[in-house]
Amino acid sequence: MSQTVALPRQVATRRWRRGALARVPYVVIALYVLVAVIGPLVIDYDPVHTPLPDRLLTPGARTASGGVAWLGTDALGRDILAQIVYGARTSLSIGLATVLVACLVGVAIGIVAGYARGWLDAVLARIIDVLQAFPAILLAIVIAGVFARSVLVVVLALSVTAWISFARVTRGVALSLRERAWVDAARVMGVPVLSIMVRHVLPFTIGPVVALATLEFALVVLAEAGLSFLGIGLPNTAVSWGQTIANGQQYLETAWWISTLPGIALSLLIINIGILGDQLTARYGHRRRRT
Repeated sequence: MSQTVALPRQVATRRWRRGALARVPYVVIALYVLVAVIGPLVIDYDPVHTPLPDRLLTPGARTASGGVAWLGTDALGRDILAQIVYGARTSLSIGLATVLVACLVGVAIGIVAGYARGWLDAVLARIIDVLQAFPAILLAIVIAGVFARSVLVVVLALSVTAWISFARVTRGVALSLRERAWVDAARVMGVPVLSIMVRHVLPFTIGPVVALATLEFALVVLAEAGLSFLGIGLPNTAVSWGQTIANGQQYLETAWWISTLPGIALSLLIINIGILGDQLTARYGHRRRRT
C-alpha cells in the first residue's frame, strides 16, 4: 500500500521539477526585459563621458566621485554595470525590431508563394538560393560596412537574410493547407484570395512562426554583438555588449571583468532564448504531428 502511494508522489515530484526547470528561461528572459526597461531609468550613464581617474577599477571599488563601481570600470573609466544594463536595452530593441521586420516580410512572401505556387514560388526559390550562397553574417558585414553606423542600418543588415526562415516555414504551411477541404470550399464560394490567405492560412502559421522567432531572436542578438565587436555596428554614442567586450580585449589579464561580465550576460541571454525556442518548437511540432 505504501509503495502504491509513494509512486504517484514520485511522479508528481518529477513533473513539478520538470515544470520548474521549463520555466527557468521565462524567468531569465523576463529579468533581462525588466533590466532593459527599468535599468536605464535608474542608472544614469553617458557613453561619451570618460572619467579617466576611475579607469580600470576592480569590481566593488570606490570611484573618484564617491560612488561604487559594482562591476568595475573599463580603460576609460566607464562603469561596466551601466554598460551591461544599457547594452541589454540595445540588444533587445535591435533583436525585436529585426525579428519583427523579418517576420512580416517572410510570412507575407511565404504565404503568397505557397498558396499561389507557379512562377511566384519559383522566383522565391531562386532568391533564397542566391541569398544562401553567401553566409548571413558576411552579407550583414558588407551592408553595415558600406553605410554609416546606425541602429537602422544594423536592423536592415540583419534582416536581409533573417526573413528566409520565416518564408520557408510559412510556405510549407501554405502548401499543405491550400488543398484542405475548407480552403477548397472557400474558393468554390468565391471568397477572395486575400481573405482565404488571411483567414484560413495565416492562423495556422502563428505557432511555428512564434517558435522560429525565438530562435531567430537569439541569432540576431548574437550577430549584432558580433558587428559591434568588429566596430561596424552601432555608433559610439550607443552602448552594445559587443563594443564593451571588444574594449576589454587587451586587458583580459589585468582587467578581466571588462570583457568577461558582458560576455556572461550575452551568453545567458542567448542560451535561455535558445532553450525557450526549443521548447516552443517541440510543443508546436508535436501539435502539428497530432493534427
